[in-house]
Amino acid sequence: MAIGLKRGLSPAKTTLANGSVLLVQPTAMAPAVTIECSFAAGSLFDPTGLPGVGQMVGRVLERGTLRRPASVIAEELDERGVALRVTTTRHGLSVSCTCLSEDFPAVLPILLDVARRPAFPESEIEQPRAETITALRQDDDNPAVRAVDSVAELIYGADHPYARKAKGNLAAVERLGRADLISFHEKWVRPSTLVLAVVGDVDPAAALELAGQELEDWSAPTAEHVPVPAPPVAKCRRVARVEMPGKAQADIAYGFNTIRRLDPRYYAYWMMNNVLGQFGLGGRLADNIRERQGMAYYIYSTFDPSVGEGPLLVRAGVDPVNVSRTIDAIDEEVRRLAAGPTPAEVSETCEYLVGAIPRFLETNYGIAAFLQTVERYGLGADYDQRLPGLIRSVTIDEVRAAAAEVLNPDLAAVAVAGPIAPEFNLSRV
Repeated sequence: MAIGLKRGLSPAKTTLANGSVLLVQPTAMAPAVTIECSFAAGSLFDPTGLPGVGQMVGRVLERGTLRRPASVIAEELDERGVALRVTTTRHGLSVSCTCLSEDFPAVLPILLDVARRPAFPESEIEQPRAETITALRQDDDNPAVRAVDSVAELIYGADHPYARKAKGNLAAVERLGRADLISFHEKWVRPSTLVLAVVGDVDPAAALELAGQELEDWSAPTAEHVPVPAPPVAKCRRVARVEMPGKAQADIAYGFNTIRRLDPRYYAYWMMNNVLGQFGLGGRLADNIRERQGMAYYIYSTFDPSVGEGPLLVRAGVDPVNVSRTIDAIDEEVRRLAAGPTPAEVSETCEYLVGAIPRFLETNYGIAAFLQTVERYGLGADYDQRLPGLIRSVTIDEVRAAAAEVLNPDLAAVAVAGPIAPEFNLSRV
């Protein structure tokens, strides 16, 4: 465990009458405190026809509240050496920071004010809008981003929320206004979806009391549940080619839909992906395709289950002349692992993942993120202590079954973005 956590995590927890969950984990790493305030209010909740609102809310959130103009927020934080970090993901919006322990009583009310009462002043919207438009145009010129966006659409279908661009599109971002930001915030940033994690050199009882005082007067109806639809069942191999002449390399995204985070097969899938494209310098994929054959600048796989069925993706950057050969090699490694990992691979992966757990908890930020995940998925207060056993209990047969369930090249989604080479034959992939 991390310094100050020799006996594992044991956060103090309170649930307020309005549904807000407060978690406080004391640590002895440094005289500092990390605060992370998270809501179920990500891009999944963008209104139909206006993608990107959630991301824009995150960009404008700290630019003034109903109680503090942006200049006052900046001054109050700067004099304490504190920088707020606002993050918007597919499922969540969070506001976080780290401050000195002595500044915690002053900083927490500011952070919660930013989260609860943003003013979204008209004068503060245009710069984030311009930044978002620039980011969208940069994405459109980035083969890696284009490949991932294309493979997501192949896996999920264009209308699925996991296939939508989190930043939205140019047309939507250009027309969204202050009223859209206010509407999104009022609908989704509610106390019923708030998890506040406080980690560091702090007294739990005092921290819970202060947070309760700041939040107990906040009332709003419980936010509605937004289900994540299951993706379509793959019945064949699907291929997309995004032509981007003039680029130095082609990027490949190759993937499958898998399972939800709470699926009991999660740990077997996690281990299977580690064997495929994570272990050591990049698992089987990197060992063969990058190290032995020298075909890829980079290659690895990711496994990202969530509230909905998340993807397993293979990512690779290659010389355009090597696209077909690289995809053939990915097919071969996927096919080989589908037949089952070796006992040594399962054993080594198990010890690697168990050994990595303390690294999750090396910092206050890491602990706060871990506590947020545990709370969101209802994994239990002792999850950090049970996790090694959950990993070690996975059998080789379970990993073999996970690989056989998902790793079928004939059902893969394959997207390539970049320049066209004469050697590239779309019909072969």
